[in-house]
Amino acid sequence: MNAPAPLTDRYTLAYRCYPYARVPDQDRAPVRHPVVIVGGGPIGVALALDLGLKGVKVLVLDDHEGIGMGSRAICFAKRPLEILDRLGCGDPVVEKGVVWNLGKVFHRDEKVFEFNLLPEEGHKYPAFINLQQPFFEKFVLDHLQALQAQGLPVEIRGRNRVDAVADRGDHVVLSVMTPDGPYTVEADWLIACDGAASPVRGMLGLGFEGEVFKDSFLIADVRMKADFPTERWFWFDPPSGAGASQLLHKQPDDVWRIDFQIGWDVDRKEELKEENVRRRVAQMIGEDVEFELVWSSIYTFQCRRMTRFHQGRVIFAGDAAHQVSPFGARGANSGLQDTDNLAWKLKLIMDGKAGPGLLESYDFERIHGANENILNSTRATDFITPKSEISRVFRDAVLALAQRHDFARPFVNSGRLSVPCTYDGSDLNTPDALEGGPARTRPGSPCPDVPVADGFLLNRLGDARGVAFQLLAIDAEVPADFTAHGIACDVLQLTAAGNDMLRARYLGDAPGAVYLIRPDQHVAARWSHWNEGAVTTAIARAIGMEV
Repeated sequence: MNAPAPLTDRYTLAYRCYPYARVPDQDRAPVRHPVVIVGGGPIGVALALDLGLKGVKVLVLDDHEGIGMGSRAICFAKRPLEILDRLGCGDPVVEKGVVWNLGKVFHRDEKVFEFNLLPEEGHKYPAFINLQQPFFEKFVLDHLQALQAQGLPVEIRGRNRVDAVADRGDHVVLSVMTPDGPYTVEADWLIACDGAASPVRGMLGLGFEGEVFKDSFLIADVRMKADFPTERWFWFDPPSGAGASQLLHKQPDDVWRIDFQIGWDVDRKEELKEENVRRRVAQMIGEDVEFELVWSSIYTFQCRRMTRFHQGRVIFAGDAAHQVSPFGARGANSGLQDTDNLAWKLKLIMDGKAGPGLLESYDFERIHGANENILNSTRATDFITPKSEISRVFRDAVLALAQRHDFARPFVNSGRLSVPCTYDGSDLNTPDALEGGPARTRPGSPCPDVPVADGFLLNRLGDARGVAFQLLAIDAEVPADFTAHGIACDVLQLTAAGNDMLRARYLGDAPGAVYLIRPDQHVAARWSHWNEGAVTTAIARAIGMEV
């Protein structure tokens, strides 16, 4: 039998946050941990933070010692920012990021149209921020490590590479390699957040189905002083000729992200030479503009997912479960919604308040989200990179019409940007019983934010340190506290008088409403008035019990 390959760093570290250290587990019989997460990236760390706040002991195993270089994911949408806010670290992320709501689309040197992703007021967070992934990860990790000092039950082990996984039915066994050699760890539950290549998925022989698109994009992060506004600019057939399409985003610290579509049959090694990257950048921004090349990479994108997101005691989240093209910023944003959906369900199962069948709803709801993302991502890719001459003729005709006619603009697709998923059709939903209620807050929907007397509504909904459901009563009477099936409901009583935004987003034409809100701030059910029996049944449904 061959000896394991030596553990080596496969990328350059931006932050060495959890350096390797020998632990007692390496010197004794296999220790059973309640939850082991494989992967210390943004999804794994956010999930560990969420579970840790709920009192779940979590061990994170990562094959590096911290956060890698390169901006990678940069666009973080409003809903994931709200999730981070619930976990206690949304504000520093937004304060560092570049806030933007406006985007513009160009065809050659003509502006086709512009769009505003958050045209309405009354939200704590913007539609999007741009922030290099290393910064994003560092803020979440800093918050987690500060809480560790206060007793957060989360441990992260760097340079602990998982080499084998075996599901034993009631637990999972992991073989782990370190600089000091191998050891074995056991887990009641294993969650793979180990990226699109997911070694855990490969070890279990699980498939990853979908399409790999035959095109290549060069990313260049450049530091420069520029007069471009803080907007998303996308060019079809740009006049610079530096690529078949171009995308420009501003990041913090005078760094700009530029994407160049460079085609499928390219010499990647040649394209990544600094002089060739600099040539493309200069071709776009002007030969006389001084800039520093910070980072560059080439990617080929895929739209794929697993058939199921959990297999026995092994659960998958983030890119390990699904992958889409970068157009629409649906990768990391979708992964954070996976963690938001999973943490409270796993906690209830571990506490014996819900059966393992509740995980079926994680599969349904997040596969529903993945399908939505893949559909939007595939359509954007087909529009950006036409697969036939007739497709190109159609695309160019749409772009030409959109410059002059409003009706054509919805057909222009430079990437439908990430929005939160509504879980229509989920078994956890109770049929809508609020006549005249707004469609945007129907059962399955994420709760939209609204200004309230002491801040914002979402800061009053959901408790990161527990799995309580919420009863939101608007101009309706409900009990001061309520418990059913072992699930406690916090009560929030509001009036819509003088708050037109609350009325528009939650009442519509109804005179009053009672909402049952899940721990992840999604609507489980809603009614026009309090009905104890209906609420009791809705709670049973929302935790996966048969009703």
